[in-house]
Amino acid sequence: MKAEDQFHLGIVTDDFEATRAQLSAVFGYEWGAEVGGPVQVTLTTGDTVLELRCAYSVTAPRLELVRSVPGTLWEPAAGVGIHHIGYWSDDVAADSAELGRQGFVTEATRTGPDGTPFFSFQRNASGLRVELVNRAAQSGLEQCWAAVRRPRA
Repeated sequence: MKAEDQFHLGIVTDDFEATRAQLSAVFGYEWGAEVGGPVQVTLTTGDTVLELRCAYSVTAPRLELVRSVPGTLWEPAAGVGIHHIGYWSDDVAADSAELGRQGFVTEATRTGPDGTPFFSFQRNASGLRVELVNRAAQSGLEQCWAAVRRPRA
């Protein structure tokens, strides 16, 4: 893992539209389309399907705005704005193991269609949460923040 592999900061919110509007009004963020749907994940309690929905900012530095999922790690924490730091990973399993050696505990994982880890969420004792995303997803995810097309005047 390298610092240059960091590609977004994730914010989980109970009021998606209001948070997006405020980030746009205050900081000038523009947003790609909202994406997501039912996703099978493995939590510490076992396998489940969750409705995970998010939008990435077109504006950099990149933000990921995530709709909260009550009763899961995808809930806004009181007094904390940033939910996670997202990194590209060439080997999610190996990078997850390294984070484990550094004291991070796995909270959620998702396996890709080829059976290899697609993403992993891990958290350390101080509350820092890291999302590792398989670099194979990079070209597809980059479509989420492709330039917004504006109508010609």
